[in-house]
Formats: sequence, structure tokens, C-alpha cells
Amino acid sequence: MAEDKIFKFKGKTLEELKALSVEDFVKLLPSNLRRKFNRGFTEQEEIFLKNIREGKNKNIKTHMRDLFILPEMVGMKISVYNGKEFIQLNIVGEMLGMRFGELVPTRKIASHSGSGAKKTEVRK
Repeated sequence: MAEDKIFKFKGKTLEELKALSVEDFVKLLPSNLRRKFNRGFTEQEEIFLKNIREGKNKNIKTHMRDLFILPEMVGMKISVYNGKEFIQLNIVGEMLGMRFGELVPTRKIASHSGSGAKKTEVRK
């Protein structure tokens, strides 16, 4: 039997998480994210969150790799800068509480297959 897996974060469904205020959601996060929230969002982060809440841009781009994912971002497409280009993320429930920087790598993995510089290739 194939069971429908219902996403839960700390025992709460996605609908329950979206109904929570940001302050209540932050109480479910680890201590380092709670401390970041208690220090307050920067001016750029406030503008970014305001644009998300208003839904002004369909294609949202950001350089903020240290901002963590909130329930109101689930289902959105956000492009995050990795130092060279913008990489588009489709935000899903399993990403809640993670930072953008964890999801967008800044380095490519090189594979060394033999001797010599010509043998080194970069995986895409």
C-alpha cells in the first residue's frame, strides 16, 4: 500500500505552520536561528520578506544566503546568488528552517580520473 506522506515539521502540518506567526514558528527552530531572529532582521531582509508577502515579483532574486526559510515561502521560486550566478530554488516543506546558503553550493566538485591536468573535469 502506498501511503500519502503528510509533511510534518516538529509535529505540525504545513497548514498549521502557515497559520502560526513568525514568532511562534521561530520557537520551533534550533537555538542559532532563534538567536538570529531575536537580534532582528536586517533592513534588506525586511524588504525581502515584504516583497514575498506582497507577491510583487514572480522571479525573486536575492544575495542573502544567511536568511532562513519561513513557512510563507513554501511553494515559491527564489533565485539565490552563489557567487557567480543565480540558482533557482523551488521551496518545499522539507527546507523549513534551513538557510538559503545551505541549499546553493558555491563550489563545484572536481573529479580526478587520472594523471595530468587534462584528466581533471568539473561536474555540473
